[in-house]
Amino acid sequence: MTNRSDFTEQEWDLLREGPPTAGLIVLTAAHGGTFRETFAIGKAYAEAHKHPGETELVDAIVDARPKADHTRYHSPEELEEHGLQHLRDAVELLGSKATPEELDGYRRFVLSLAQSVAEAHSEDGVAISDPERKALEDIAQSLNGPAAPAS
Repeated sequence: MTNRSDFTEQEWDLLREGPPTAGLIVLTAAHGGTFRETFAIGKAYAEAHKHPGETELVDAIVDARPKADHTRYHSPEELEEHGLQHLRDAVELLGSKATPEELDGYRRFVLSLAQSVAEAHSEDGVAISDPERKALEDIAQSLNGPAAPAS
């Protein structure tokens, strides 16, 4: 099993920032609902904290509290571009250090959090807007990129 001590501080920050960054990508995809959508990020962490056990690695990430520095991005487009790359980098890192089950658990947690944000506020009477749906697809594609299994 992989745990916090298997990563450098920089690597750990990369993993920790992935889930809230995905949430911010969805949050900024369509205008409106930012309070509810921001609340959905915290709620996803609270739910994961109440129901630990998918993998120890995801539990450790959840326990480490969300961290995403949205102030370093100057536009939603910049957040999306760098955030999606951030997710690809996290998957590559986990592919080299974590078990396939831990990588899958990380992917599921990030996607679940992003989905919760998308569903937190309806846009123009639609549960998930087209821009949010595209953001979810982009996040999923970034998370499902190539990752070599850990040896």
